[in-house]
Amino acid sequence: NVWVIYVQRSLSGTLRSAGPQTVFILSSQYMSLDPQGLKQPAPFADELVPTKAPYLRVNMETAKRGTPPDRPVRVYADGIFDVFHSGHARALMQAKCLFPNTHLIVGVCSDDLTHQFKGFTVMNEDERYDAISHCRYVDEVVRNAPWSISPEYLAKHRIDFVAHDDIPYSSAGSDDVYKHIKEAGMFAPTQRTEGISTSDIITRIVRDYDVYVRRNLQRGYTAKELNVSFINEKKYHLQERVDKVKRKVRDVEEKSKEFVQKVEEKSIDLIQKWEEKSREFIGNFLQMFGPEGALKHMLKEGKGRMLQAISPRQSPNSSPAREEERSPSPTFRLPFFNKTSPPPSPPHHSAARSYPISEDDDEDDED
Repeated sequence: NVWVIYVQRSLSGTLRSAGPQTVFILSSQYMSLDPQGLKQPAPFADELVPTKAPYLRVNMETAKRGTPPDRPVRVYADGIFDVFHSGHARALMQAKCLFPNTHLIVGVCSDDLTHQFKGFTVMNEDERYDAISHCRYVDEVVRNAPWSISPEYLAKHRIDFVAHDDIPYSSAGSDDVYKHIKEAGMFAPTQRTEGISTSDIITRIVRDYDVYVRRNLQRGYTAKELNVSFINEKKYHLQERVDKVKRKVRDVEEKSKEFVQKVEEKSIDLIQKWEEKSREFIGNFLQMFGPEGALKHMLKEGKGRMLQAISPRQSPNSSPAREEERSPSPTFRLPFFNKTSPPPSPPHHSAARSYPISEDDDEDDED
């Protein structure tokens, strides 16, 4: 940014930003220069010391070039500014940014003029003056501004250009109160912000009157302060109780819907997990008991081991040398002639009878 310092005895103020340049207006009251923002509201024009320098207006070409070097371009914007909103702020921002070096003067009409030519206001004149003085784009505020701008008024406040939207403003018996300003080449048009205006805000309040009355009754305002009758006050309280019951019912319904939804989600998860487990169980069962399962192979291996254990092993083919080394098998004799031990019982056959053998029979056989 290009930093330029303008010292004027007629102005006391604080930091003002204007496009690519930063302008400081110094006084004994504001010695702190803060380029990050404003710390004081804009001063009122009737509290400033008037200058005695001659009024030489700047033309449009000179203003767009950013000259003259000795002072900023003084732009004037007027209005009612009732219920100050973003549409007002955007219009003032456009007026402030019309030229590289701009000093924005804002005129605010009084309650008497406004009620006479436009209608009743929500905010009184002091509230509207104060709201404009705290807008960051405003450098100076003119209280009790005129409804129509005269050449004497332009010279008094040393105004170079008047900023307003280009739509003809019919009022006070004129088709366009800015017609003579446009003819003099002092008009700088701005754009309106669609969708927001003081009339729109008032329309919302009137449309939802019952809602706002009940809202303020809940916040401690009395029926007398709201200009509400006794019967209407009771009606609003009854409506508020009914709405509380409805809200509770809606809350219960929403909570029940959330609970049912959670149960459905959990049931779906359980079904999916059960399907996964069932597939895994079936796969494991087939791997164990299927046609080519592990059990069949285990049975085959067990059967082979049993057959191998039951059937005798074949004698291995051995060499003659090993057969000679083998010791002869002992011979066994039946102990028929052994007196000390009883003879074994002869084998039983189905077609023969067995008889006991005594010592006499042995002797007979020997004979």
